[in-house]
Amino acid sequence: MIKYIGSKRALLADIARTVRGLLPTGGTVCDLFSGTARVGHALKGEGFTVHANDLNAYAHTLATCYVQADRDRWADKAQTVIAELATIKGEPGWFTRACCEDARFFHPRNGARIDAMRERIETMGLEPELKAIALVSLMEAADRVDSTAGLQMAYMKQWAPRALKDIELRLPALQPAVFAPCRATRADALEMAGQVEADLVYLDPPYNQHSYLANYHVWESLVLWDKPETYGIANKRVDVKTRKSPFNSRPGIREAMRTVIERLDAPNLIVSFNDEGYLSRDDLVALLSGRGHVQVIEIARPRYVGARIGIHNPKGEKVGAVGRLRNVEYLFVATAEPVTLATAA
Repeated sequence: MIKYIGSKRALLADIARTVRGLLPTGGTVCDLFSGTARVGHALKGEGFTVHANDLNAYAHTLATCYVQADRDRWADKAQTVIAELATIKGEPGWFTRACCEDARFFHPRNGARIDAMRERIETMGLEPELKAIALVSLMEAADRVDSTAGLQMAYMKQWAPRALKDIELRLPALQPAVFAPCRATRADALEMAGQVEADLVYLDPPYNQHSYLANYHVWESLVLWDKPETYGIANKRVDVKTRKSPFNSRPGIREAMRTVIERLDAPNLIVSFNDEGYLSRDDLVALLSGRGHVQVIEIARPRYVGARIGIHNPKGEKVGAVGRLRNVEYLFVATAEPVTLATAA
């Protein structure tokens, strides 16, 4: 899957183990801030029925591919679509200009192929799930030849070695169908919280000032294909300035989190958070205490690669010192009654 700050790839085993401990006979899990859909994809693979939700279009597309779409139904058709796209020659357009010339996220040779393949996807009349699979295949192929440190806030001064390789599409790792249909929705978490029907809700909200839309604006534009007006050195979409989340606001996050927690009608709740977030461990325990029993699992992890590299200016010159190299990931587990979790701290 795509490189993603805040990705729970390294925590999947801990999350899955905790979900299994709470739902030993299976059930329905809602991931309200699904992001890359890694968690939903993993839980569907373990037989859970998953509802994945996110407000960003690229995240909804990832969830449609990895959670809603079933391998049994779509794999063969998707292979045919991907094989056709792989034969398309490059034709530079908006993407090449915005993301490869005005900004240097990808080599122009690959940008021209991305342009041409994306235009073809738009004209193929694909069913929504099949289109999502094709878009994810293209997104992940582009990610494998990008020239960034993992964020689309900046790009390398010199081309990363992988950026000089030719883009190559692959079939995404679709999961087989489970007992009940899984689904992906695109909605504001504050609004969706009151509509959720699930045995367990997993929350992994933004936790500080870093906006996922700003960090991954290229994927949003690639999926929407609205060829937006852009601004700044990173050529971000102009709506990055206006599509703000209260979870990215120090004054706003507490009330937003409280609202979501109160609106959820589910017997089990897991909240993933980080010790670099606007809310402390004590804050989260206090917010969750009204739901019953709260346990906390602590997992120490290396910080994302950009933090380990340090701060650089647009010329690629180092202008800031590297801070701490590790942080603590928390899993807050709220249940109506005490449940024994072997990894709880």
